[in-house]
Amino acid sequence: MAVVVQHSAGETPSTVSRVLAAAGVDTRTLLLTDAEGPAADLDGVEGLIVLGGRASGEPPGGPALLREALAAEVPVLALGSGARMLAADAGPAARTASAAGGADRAVRLTPAAGTDPLFAGASRPSPGLRPARDPLRLPADAVVLASCDGLPEQAFRIGASAWGVRFLAQDVAGDRWAADPWAADLLSRFAALVTARSEHTAARAFFTRRAEAWEERFAHQTPAYEAGVARMCLAPGGVAVDLGCGTGRAMPALRQQVGPGGRVLGVDVTPAMLAAAARYGRTRHGDLLAADCTRLPLPGACVHGIFSAGLLDHLPDPYAALREWARVSVPEGVLLLFHPSGRAERAARHGRPLDPADLLAEGNLRAALEGAGWHLEAYEDADGHFLARSVLRHRARGGPAAARSARLSPAGAAG
Repeated sequence: MAVVVQHSAGETPSTVSRVLAAAGVDTRTLLLTDAEGPAADLDGVEGLIVLGGRASGEPPGGPALLREALAAEVPVLALGSGARMLAADAGPAARTASAAGGADRAVRLTPAAGTDPLFAGASRPSPGLRPARDPLRLPADAVVLASCDGLPEQAFRIGASAWGVRFLAQDVAGDRWAADPWAADLLSRFAALVTARSEHTAARAFFTRRAEAWEERFAHQTPAYEAGVARMCLAPGGVAVDLGCGTGRAMPALRQQVGPGGRVLGVDVTPAMLAAAARYGRTRHGDLLAADCTRLPLPGACVHGIFSAGLLDHLPDPYAALREWARVSVPEGVLLLFHPSGRAERAARHGRPLDPADLLAEGNLRAALEGAGWHLEAYEDADGHFLARSVLRHRARGGPAAARSARLSPAGAAG
């Protein structure tokens, strides 16, 4: 995994690469003109930095890789004229930013910068970093992070993962600006943000490219999903959540269980999957929410049933996930872990033997569930499906320490 640094011909982003390397992030460089062909994909890309922009007379939009990154919410930092490409690709323009004015005005951070994921904690920009003076049209939802008198919108955020910084424009060519302490600090903070988001970035990048065809490709699994949900045995009027819902194939069956008086929520970290779910009418059965399944924006003890297909063993910290799912569940709430194929079948498909340390092996899973307060009532690892049904008996005792001890217990080491 690496941060890709895209640059125009004649620019030398070596200083950018050195700053990122010092922060522990690998980089690879790519000319803007090289990013339009088959190489324009996000495989192995954790973040994108765009230096410079199009040559005169070329289309105003950004390269294919920038468009892919915006769709998948891969962190993007567009500097100088690269910010113009970012604004062009992020959505319809709603307002004009910046007008001609003096070049010596100081750039100031706005109050919004204080809570921004990238700009929070930043010092006042260096006096030598001069504001951009050319007009720029920004989307309506852009958040202004830096401005100056008569020359507004010098830095902005679009969505949750894309930043444009315009007041570095005069020094981007030749990579000189990165020697400035403020600019170097910006890069270091971007590197830290990329590292913190790497797991979600990889998931979004993988599923965004596949979201369009996902439903049709796996439509044959719908009956298996319906049979799995039926094993939850939820009462009418309850709250059911499909975690890692993808295109929401389990949502109709969950709605059938909780009835018109209940609530169904489909949660996924990839907006493209949720958009596909909406196209397939899943909003008729419940609400869709983009969220991290290990930090659910739900109050405690409000969920009666959680359905999760093929998710738990792919999470960076599945033990934290089980504790979070226990937090939002009512006593005796149901957790059903499901996959439309068994463990041996999946291992064979990937050309590997069953791993005794696999989290989904019965002993390992039982220990992990118990450490988070869940009691495993049914475990089925068959040729045609994997299913584990658990009920919440109590909150995890001892918090993270309990989960760690469960991981290391004799039961947890059993295959």
